[in-house]
Amino acid sequence: MTSMSVSLSDQLRGFIKSRVECGDYHNESEYIRDLVRKDREKLSEEQQLLNLLRQSEQSGVSKNTIPELMSSVKERLKQDGRL
Repeated sequence: MTSMSVSLSDQLRGFIKSRVECGDYHNESEYIRDLVRKDREKLSEEQQLLNLLRQSEQSGVSKNTIPELMSSVKERLKQDGRL
């Protein structure tokens, strides 16, 4: 694993130290790695959402009525066990 030097304000450094001291992380590096992983996951989720929005936009306007759409959604939720 390679290392990286990062400049932080005293306030940010203190915050990171407090996260380590309260036992949430073993050390400062672990905290920073966790932040980077979470950021990467967030970006991936945002990209997936943008792709779904593009697909939806490209699919055009539905010919179904709102009650038909709602019925379809409820049926899918029941099949997935979420309703």
